Amino acid sequence: MERGGQPQAARRADLADLKNAGARASAHVLRRRRQRGTLATVVEMTTLDLRSIKLRSGEQFRDERELELDPFELGGQRYLPVPSTVPADLTITRASTGTVFELRFHARLHGPCFRCLEEAVLDVPVSAREYQAASPGDDDELRTGYLENDRLDLSTWARDAVALELPDKILCRPDCAGLCPVCGENLNDEPHDHGEPERDSRWAALAELKEKL
Repeated sequence: MERGGQPQAARRADLADLKNAGARASAHVLRRRRQRGTLATVVEMTTLDLRSIKLRSGEQFRDERELELDPFELGGQRYLPVPSTVPADLTITRASTGTVFELRFHARLHGPCFRCLEEAVLDVPVSAREYQAASPGDDDELRTGYLENDRLDLSTWARDAVALELPDKILCRPDCAGLCPVCGENLNDEPHDHGEPERDSRWAALAELKEKL
């Protein structure tokens, strides 16, 4: 755990682009998770009571937290985080207009390849930011959805941050050839071609007419 000051110029530069980014990022995560069917639950809820941290404007709090994630589900497939417990670097920066929260960690997911169903491993580096204004009023863009009653919900934030970084399809390798649509064999192991499919005799008359035209 560390505390430290932050130069005025650096603080102003950070807050200039973070003031509205935090809440938009949170909403974007939730929208993408609903659209893509990405689900995950947290084994143990990890929260931070901000009342235990006394920061003045320009000061910074740093700490490392252990976060434990349950498996993710993407496209009907199940992906396990290995290891399930990951260390996360948390930074909290206080300014006169509000507070900036930063969370960084690395996750690795194991599960089936979307194309060939063989084992796939996906490394997910996460660097997330949230902003909470000192006086947000009714503006949702000036508040983070992970803060309630001075408690920061690190588990939900980490889960959503991982979900945002997931690709639409998790593959064993970028050029995975997938499964043969005819025999179901893995085309990565046995590349082959069954040739042109046999024509249905019921369409023979139309085929002859097409050749004449």
